Amino acid sequence: MRTPGARRAPTNARSGPWGGPPVSGSSGAFGTGLARIDRTVVIPALLGGVLLAYFVVPFVVFLLQAGAVDVVGELGAPATRAAIVTSLVTAPIATLVATVFGVPLAYVLSRGQFRGKRLVEAAVLIPLVLPPVVGGAVLLSVLGQFTPLGSAAARVGVPLTDSHIGVILAQTFVAAPFLVVAAKAGFDGVDRRLEEAARTMGYGPVETVRLVSLPLARNAIAAGIVLTFVRAIGEFGATMMVAYNPRTMPTRIWVSFVSRGLEPVVPIALALLAITLVVVGLVQVLGRTPTHH
Repeated sequence: MRTPGARRAPTNARSGPWGGPPVSGSSGAFGTGLARIDRTVVIPALLGGVLLAYFVVPFVVFLLQAGAVDVVGELGAPATRAAIVTSLVTAPIATLVATVFGVPLAYVLSRGQFRGKRLVEAAVLIPLVLPPVVGGAVLLSVLGQFTPLGSAAARVGVPLTDSHIGVILAQTFVAAPFLVVAAKAGFDGVDRRLEEAARTMGYGPVETVRLVSLPLARNAIAAGIVLTFVRAIGEFGATMMVAYNPRTMPTRIWVSFVSRGLEPVVPIALALLAITLVVVGLVQVLGRTPTHH
């Protein structure tokens, strides 16, 4: 209780907003805390900066070489144009196949409980851990022209090797696991109570997945589609084993490098990079577009 005539002790502090602590010295404390935080990330920043420089410097030097190369002329070559067309046709189809079959598989792995589930998850990861060339050899043991399946397909005019179908099969084998893993993570993040609430409101299993699960896992699925497409269009090892012809953009890059050196690689590599960036940006925009039900 304040006694009459008592005077409040002088202070330079001003009470903070909402009756909080005095503002005096707050900026200094904040600055000290910020400096302390900065010091704590110095070593991680230096270590991470080394890896970042390792990513960026070769890429920048590679781009600088584009000025000394006839990019337009090289991209206009018939072999280069054919490789670009092949990749632009096969990679989207492989991504579509992976999406159509991979999203349901991801949902089953996320929501299902069954014997052998761990084995199924391991089978999905096998193409990720196999070297691409080994993956191509594995595919040839089933799809090769001298195998029962390959010879039967060739007899009816649908060769599974050295064809566009062979390219798609190789791309799907190595790229589809990215979509399954990403989509499963998205479904795992969906609250099951929301699905149960939809079921209590009279929605069937398919409607629940379509109206609840898929929209909530949309961003993860979109990320999986991007990863799948990028992996498919950049696939080289398995594609070279299964379908050396028709040549895709990565195969054309390899042929140009072996026969003519590094400079002819620059134009088609830039085209591959541009296509990838456009697709990534487009899917990211579509993934952020709100939907209404």
